[in-house]
Amino acid sequence: MMNNIENLFDLAIKQIQESENIYIVSHVQPDGDNIGSILALWMALKNIKERVFILKTDEIPSDFLFLPNINIINEYNHDDNIDLLITLDTSDESRLGKNKDLLNQAKTIINIDHHISNINFGHINIVDSNAAATGELVYKLINRLKIPINKDIASCIYTAISSDTGSFMYDNTSAETHEIAAELIRTGIDKGNININLYQSRSIERTMLFIKALETLKLYFENKVAIVKITRSMVEEVNAKMEDTEGIVSFIREITSVEVATILKEFNEEEIKVSMRSKRYVDVSSLCANLGGGGHIRAAGCTINSPIDIAEELILNELEKVF
Repeated sequence: MMNNIENLFDLAIKQIQESENIYIVSHVQPDGDNIGSILALWMALKNIKERVFILKTDEIPSDFLFLPNINIINEYNHDDNIDLLITLDTSDESRLGKNKDLLNQAKTIINIDHHISNINFGHINIVDSNAAATGELVYKLINRLKIPINKDIASCIYTAISSDTGSFMYDNTSAETHEIAAELIRTGIDKGNININLYQSRSIERTMLFIKALETLKLYFENKVAIVKITRSMVEEVNAKMEDTEGIVSFIREITSVEVATILKEFNEEEIKVSMRSKRYVDVSSLCANLGGGGHIRAAGCTINSPIDIAEELILNELEKVF
């Protein structure tokens, strides 16, 4: 596996060196791993290439507005040719949202990801489910390019890895994850400021939505499953945004008896985004795959095109097979 990944890195580097217009694209509902990774790679490639751009797919959550160069993420200029399109932390084409059509315009696609459910849609697929975060793979690619990792690049990679490991708490955190984090810290990053922005800056609106979510909490299967629901009206009532649901599902997983925590988010009347987390033994990626989604063993998601109460029933039917 390692030799194969190294060969793929070399192929990717050759393609980067031979390309003029390089576009890096985010996924819908971008998270810390996605945003940190795309910014870090952009900053690195700007050292060796003049025309490197990041394409905006969705709104950037306020949690990450502190990151360096966040303002360079822009809409696609349709007058440009795409020699190379690099997708990060994106398991399938649909996750590219409005930028999905660019896959047909790009001469070459490099797909870098750590989701086990990745469908390998690129010409070069650097997919390693053993990596704790896509940020780890970006770190390795930058090192292989022999581009120095400065404090700004390191801050973005640290954010990527910290976000996707629950501040290095989740099972996906490995010895290598800590080794990479140590190297990033040695560049002089302000990890205290990063941690405050990521974990200690909850707005009043987010706090009120958090409280409303907990009012919907239901426990099933001898309290081993916890489910909360967020409707559009709840979000509007407290003047919040759907991105303010971040952290709720992890909080309810911390209940002593809970093995699987699930949050249902109503984006439209028949568009329910589901996030699922497990603690010890349930493979939630398999459960979500049965509903058309995917992800990791301990963290996965899917979209259900039904009203929120029906979506909850569908999820319970899947969970019943496990419990």
